[in-house]
Amino acid sequence: MGAEILPWVFTSGWASGINAYAVVLIMGLAEKFWQVQGIPDALGRTDVLIGAGVLFVIEMVADKIPYLDSTWDSIHTVVRPAVGATLGYLLGNESADLNAAFTAATGGILALLSHLVKAGTRAAVNTSPEPASNVVLSTAEDVTVAAVVTTAFANPWLAASIAGLLLVVGMVTVLFLLKRIRRFRARYNAWGDRLGSSEPKADGSLRDAPARRGDTARLPQGPGAD
Repeated sequence: MGAEILPWVFTSGWASGINAYAVVLIMGLAEKFWQVQGIPDALGRTDVLIGAGVLFVIEMVADKIPYLDSTWDSIHTVVRPAVGATLGYLLGNESADLNAAFTAATGGILALLSHLVKAGTRAAVNTSPEPASNVVLSTAEDVTVAAVVTTAFANPWLAASIAGLLLVVGMVTVLFLLKRIRRFRARYNAWGDRLGSSEPKADGSLRDAPARRGDTARLPQGPGAD
């Protein structure tokens, strides 16, 4: 039983970093109505399900609005790892073969890593603040979390493998996007510098801007100047 808990800790930790309330809601419903083996009984409580459901709806809306999603992510930098750690603790506490402190730490760390991937991806997407990309990305995240957690009901190790692959792919994607953003900003700043170094003439063409005090490169050179 202990070995079977480990993939659950990995999967729930990864998923909590993306949408913690969806994970609690899905696992809670599975425990309450289908008594899925390994899921802590506490998640099936009615008050837990109601709370998770309300917060899930709020996140589902906030996560699809440009810039509001990044603010929401900032707030949940603590919340998501805490949920992942709590789920890990509860899962480990269900098994006498595992140390609950170890599973709590594992769940919290995985949740933090996947949260950073999500927050980094969303920050990159918000450089183009039209709502369509946010809606598509947020919906894809919700569907993926639901699919992976549901897969764990039937095959925990397969779900954990998928979660691990998605975590690695997400990290690579964030690094790629951040490099692209830095390159774009460098080009934009260079273009702005070139544009600022010229002034329009009366006929619409560009002329050099007047020399500034201390700018000897633009001062007229005398006959004896090099």
